[in-house]
Amino acid sequence: MPTPVIAGGDTLPPPFSVGEIFTQIRLTSLLALFLLVAAAVYLYGVHRMRRRGDHWPPGRTVAFIGGGLGSIAAVSVTGIEAYDTTLLSVHMIQHMMLSMVGPIFLALGAPVTLALRTLPTGNRKALLRVLHSRFVGVLTFPLVAFALFIANPFVLYFTGLYRATLEHAWLHEFIHVHFIATGCLFFWPLLGLDPLPNRWPYPARALLMVLSVPFHTVLGLTIMQSRTLLGGDWYPNLHLAWSDPWNDQVTAGGVLWAGGEIVSVTMLGILVLQWIRQSEREAKRIDRALDRAEAAERAEAAGATKITNQTAPVRPQPDTE
Repeated sequence: MPTPVIAGGDTLPPPFSVGEIFTQIRLTSLLALFLLVAAAVYLYGVHRMRRRGDHWPPGRTVAFIGGGLGSIAAVSVTGIEAYDTTLLSVHMIQHMMLSMVGPIFLALGAPVTLALRTLPTGNRKALLRVLHSRFVGVLTFPLVAFALFIANPFVLYFTGLYRATLEHAWLHEFIHVHFIATGCLFFWPLLGLDPLPNRWPYPARALLMVLSVPFHTVLGLTIMQSRTLLGGDWYPNLHLAWSDPWNDQVTAGGVLWAGGEIVSVTMLGILVLQWIRQSEREAKRIDRALDRAEAAERAEAAGATKITNQTAPVRPQPDTE
């Protein structure tokens, strides 16, 4: 009996397990190459900063390399990738990591700021022109990025597009990149570490994050309760003896629902923490300004007193003889 094949000509993997995640590693995709190049470029920028004596927070490096690129690699070059066209639930884990977890950590790494501090003058000016262009301004406007972020999964899963990604390897890879890009467009301005346009005040950012939660809930519940399999007959035609497509779709919807809420609450916590730190910095700035003004007033008063003492008339002393 011939072995069934899936998108890209890959044979069906064995039953899913934790061990298979580490034994199905693939480092031949374009995305894997991109991750390696991105890590090398970022680390080179950090090296240049340190070589000239400038400080770059280690936490940002850990966030970008470990949290950002690491989380993307965990679902794109390991066994997660090997099962993402076999199990819808695994695909949903991959979806959450690529569109939410990875972009959040990438933004916390502040790569644009690092680039602006290490690039030559000409390249720095070119990057600033791009950042302040009308095109980037429109894409990073929070409401536009919010609409793209929310609409994309509904368009993907409730049209024929998802089935096409299962059948065509190039489209499958493109969707991965698309997940990362839309996630970055949404989370980057919200976190606000890099000098991007359209940075809203923290209350508005938190409100936008809260508004995203119901959409994940609706999407997850709709998938769980759907009487139609996503991808049509794709999963039943795989004839997996160790997985039931209907049960797996319920699990997939649950992953999307719970994962979306967990990430959203975590993101809200990050925003609140940033808000508190900004308030503390603002309070310290105001205190320093008041201290300088008070010191200037004291100095002015002291100077006026000194001048008064110097110019005061000397009264003649009475003759005691």
